[in-house]
Amino acid sequence: MAYQLVEHNLHEVEVGGRRLLFHIPTTSLFEIDDVGRDVLALFREQPSVEADDVRRRFDGRHPPGEVVETLEEFINLDIINDGRPLKAESTPFKIENFPLSTIVLNVNTGCNLSCSYCYKEDLAAPSEGEKMDFETAVKSIELLLREGERRDRFNVVFFGGEPLSNMKLIRQVVDYAEGRAKEVGKRVDFTLTTNATLLTPELVDYFNAHRFGLTISMDGPKPLHDKNRLTVGGQGSYDVVARKARMALERYTSRPIGARVTLTAGVVDVVGIWDHLINDIGFQEVGFSPVTSGDISLYNLSEAEVAQVFQNMKTLGELYVEKAIEGVNIGFSNMHQMMTTLAEGMNKSLPCGAGVGMLAVDKDGDLNLCHRFTGSDLPTFGDVDKGIDKDRLGSFLGERADRVDTGCATCRIRNVCSGGCYHESYARYADPIHPTYHYCDLMRDWVDFGIAAYGRIMQENPAFLSNHVEPRRAWK
Repeated sequence: MAYQLVEHNLHEVEVGGRRLLFHIPTTSLFEIDDVGRDVLALFREQPSVEADDVRRRFDGRHPPGEVVETLEEFINLDIINDGRPLKAESTPFKIENFPLSTIVLNVNTGCNLSCSYCYKEDLAAPSEGEKMDFETAVKSIELLLREGERRDRFNVVFFGGEPLSNMKLIRQVVDYAEGRAKEVGKRVDFTLTTNATLLTPELVDYFNAHRFGLTISMDGPKPLHDKNRLTVGGQGSYDVVARKARMALERYTSRPIGARVTLTAGVVDVVGIWDHLINDIGFQEVGFSPVTSGDISLYNLSEAEVAQVFQNMKTLGELYVEKAIEGVNIGFSNMHQMMTTLAEGMNKSLPCGAGVGMLAVDKDGDLNLCHRFTGSDLPTFGDVDKGIDKDRLGSFLGERADRVDTGCATCRIRNVCSGGCYHESYARYADPIHPTYHYCDLMRDWVDFGIAAYGRIMQENPAFLSNHVEPRRAWK
């Protein structure tokens, strides 16, 4: 009987003299002992291995029982194939149930900033903003409760435009959602992303009382922030945002406040931006979103700049690991999310929960795949009156999950990336189904870096994961 190595199911990483095996189908990490190393080395030397090849290689080198046991383990993991069909990693499917846990309410299309890179196609000036009404919001909450009836906890996200420009609705929704949650014996959380310009001490105290998850959009030091985040009148917004952010960080105690950074053409200093936002402003977490496929190409990072961004993220990632070994979390959200993914052993058929656990409601009550699609030309998937168009949404998601004849089929990060962001694909290729091939190599390198980092932390301070990764997951 001949055995073959199933190359697309494993990836090896060296960490501090230890050899780790990343099992791709399950997103799991194993340490390889000497027997495992030698068995894999044999299979890498020749495309087909017979039983006699194994005996000749390992007689007198390793106990036969250990060699057989290792081979059986690798066969069971579909790392080595003995001729039997490989286990089906993913099969074509159609989702028929949509257990929502999150509803995103686009409470106002109006915004008092005019950020040059904004992807929102329905964005309007403050005077022209179209606000969601309370009736639409109530129907959204009821849809969430109905579709997620088996969930113990659900999340309401307020988005815009600038959501603080419709605080009347936000307060109404909070009162309604908390009341309904109490009636049905569930827990409700609230999340809000803001440009911070309209924050007041009274609002911060209100959000604190209701334990909102707050994220502030801020792009770094004044020259970088004011490059693109301008008021409608064309003035830089850094001074007011920095002042309001510091005020919020001093008053807010319920949950960590994070900063969301958008990286555009010419802006690649990940470490410097992180340092300013963490150490000068006082944020607990900073996450970075590179712009590679915006509608206005002038603001998109070039290929060289995207590569530099990833390299700089790895530089900051090295600091994350060094501090994690000391037991300190430096608040680098992108890295922290990678650690969460590896710790949980996520095996994703789809890139995110959009369309399955989450839907976004626009001002008219239409159901969008996520908040990034409100106002776009992508057809919606039902509305709050008629409910989810389950046939069409199920077909859409099933088509995206089908990896046959795509580059994702054998990619080593296929169950981590799952083809990439729907909106990134839509903006780049005018097709949300299309994998984000334009940065596959960089993503593979980033995940490889993350695997090695996770291995180092597990080796030198595994308590960091239980002290910092698991508590972070508890906020979700």
